[in-house]
Amino acid sequence: MTNTLTTWRLHWQRRLQGWHRTLDDLLPWRADRLALWLALIGLVLVLLGTLVWLAGRYEASQVQAELERDTQDAVSDLRTALARDVQALQGVQSTPASERSRQEALQALLRDKREWLRVEQRDPQWQLLDAEDSPLRAPTFNRTSRDENLNEMVRSCLRARQFNGPAYSGSYYLPMSDGLGMEVMELCMPQMANGHLSGYLVLVYSLQELLVERLGHTFARRNMVSFTEADGTRLAMAGTDRRGQRLFTAQQLLDLPGNTLVLRMDGRRSAPDLFPNVLTALVTAMSIALITVVVLLVRDSRRRLKAERELADALAFRKAMENSLVTGLRARDREGRITYVNPAFCEMVGFEASELIGQSAPMPYWPPEMVCEYQQRQAIRLAGNTPPREGYESVFMRKDGTHFPVLIIEAPLIGAHGEQAGWMSAILDISEQRRVEELSRASQERLQATARLATVGEMASLLSHELNQPLAAIASYANGSLNLLDTPGPGGETLSDVHMALRRIAEQAGRAGRVINSVHDFVRRRDQARESVAPQVLLDAIAPLVSLQARKLGVQVRTELAPDLPPVVCDRTMVEQVLLNLARNGMQAMDRPECRQRLLVLQVRRAASNAQQSWLEFSVADQGSGIDPAVAEQLFTPFFTTKAEGMGLGLSLCRTVIEQHGGHLEHGPNRPAGTIFRFNLPTPSSRPNACVAA
Repeated sequence: MTNTLTTWRLHWQRRLQGWHRTLDDLLPWRADRLALWLALIGLVLVLLGTLVWLAGRYEASQVQAELERDTQDAVSDLRTALARDVQALQGVQSTPASERSRQEALQALLRDKREWLRVEQRDPQWQLLDAEDSPLRAPTFNRTSRDENLNEMVRSCLRARQFNGPAYSGSYYLPMSDGLGMEVMELCMPQMANGHLSGYLVLVYSLQELLVERLGHTFARRNMVSFTEADGTRLAMAGTDRRGQRLFTAQQLLDLPGNTLVLRMDGRRSAPDLFPNVLTALVTAMSIALITVVVLLVRDSRRRLKAERELADALAFRKAMENSLVTGLRARDREGRITYVNPAFCEMVGFEASELIGQSAPMPYWPPEMVCEYQQRQAIRLAGNTPPREGYESVFMRKDGTHFPVLIIEAPLIGAHGEQAGWMSAILDISEQRRVEELSRASQERLQATARLATVGEMASLLSHELNQPLAAIASYANGSLNLLDTPGPGGETLSDVHMALRRIAEQAGRAGRVINSVHDFVRRRDQARESVAPQVLLDAIAPLVSLQARKLGVQVRTELAPDLPPVVCDRTMVEQVLLNLARNGMQAMDRPECRQRLLVLQVRRAASNAQQSWLEFSVADQGSGIDPAVAEQLFTPFFTTKAEGMGLGLSLCRTVIEQHGGHLEHGPNRPAGTIFRFNLPTPSSRPNACVAA
């Protein structure tokens, strides 16, 4: 059995090898056969195109023949209608009745026939004897005198006398009283009495109404019917014109006694069908199928090779792009399982791609202490909540157990059919960014501490003056107590005086201690922790230092707080420094001889707020000379100052502190004089609560 199978296998291998050699030998013959097939296909296409063109021409000729017949029928209908009009006029003329009866008969005809505009009775010398205008429109010759249009009427009456019967004039344009006009034609009928000419009966036609009344309900419903001149100029038209379809045109002469009109009929018909009959459609379908099969066979191998090359290039490009990225990429399906990670993400967390693909919550790079929280947040994300487009921050853990902060930007992963297949995440390691921010924060804190020390240095003279008074009082009371003890008085007076002196010494020592504590609280370095602080507490904290300079400069300080103010969320030390700097600047601005009214106002009130954020506005207003516009442009520039002993950091640090709290520091003129500085701080109700997912 084994030998038999081996024999059959060798046999088929030899057969397949022989077929391959045969195909290789036949390749040139296949190329020649392909060229022959292409030639036959070209011949079939030419024959097919000729057949379709002839069928279309045939259908177009049928449409044209139908339109020609309609035009002939329309001319016949017009001749019949005009002949009936002649009979109607002859009937009125030959009726033996009174002149009133004839007039009533003419009026009845004018009411029934809208194309009749006017009927006139004239003598043999063409003088007007009587006229009746159509009651359906304004009198015909209201705007233009009848005498201006007698030439056509006279010529038609001369032809009528020559023919001894009715004759028609040529058409002419007649202006109307409404600013428009129309093309008219006149019919002249000679009147005979006892074998002699007794006058003429003249009928004025409207060519437009003649088409509408006689052809409008029949031929004009599908076509555009018009009277034209020999050069194609339209005199009157009626009917509809369908745009976007093929135009067919037919013309017939309307030969009348004395005049000849050209009746033109334009018909819009759809273009002839591409396949006028079943046989042509069948041949076309078979030819297209044959062409399709041959073309597909010829191009199939080329398309396959091209697609394979493009796919290989795309895969290589994608691989190179993924390997060059420093941003981590992670894809998850709708159930939260990881379906893809790039090398940058693997390097970031320290795991291999094989260790991450297919993993679901809890992820191996989640910190153990945050697993429960991250699982809840991932459930919220997979439920369909779209993450913020600007991304969110989280904490990941490397394989060695070290934690590091990351910024995650997520977007829905849309499949080829437009359905969401999961989530695609871009992860950035922001450890270095956090380190730089921490260094910047420490530098800023040191700079602010330096500014506070500089402020205290600038106030050294005030502090020495304020401390000299209690120290001098203490020394005086101490010397007095020693003198009392050296020379005791009668009774208990000496002891009571010593007690009073000691109490005064204690009061002055407490005063000096409060001054030193206020300076110590201001300059000491604190952690930048934000807390809820009442506005009154902030003002009370700077009151001792403000009062020192106010007494020296003769400035009155007034505080104004709106009722029921909520606390603000801030770094207390930093905001106290801002208030003290602004207050000192305001008092120094009023230290001028010309400034008579020296009033510094510290005010706190509610600022503009909404349902999400609530703010309080702090303002410091002085009565100085104001700020020059040139100085105002550089007011917040670091190291810019107008003081000889200043550092130029005060207002710059003030604005930085307020902006770190989410607020804004601005200044403006104070009425009637001086400058007012304003800044706002958030209240506890405006702190954002954000929930993000890892």
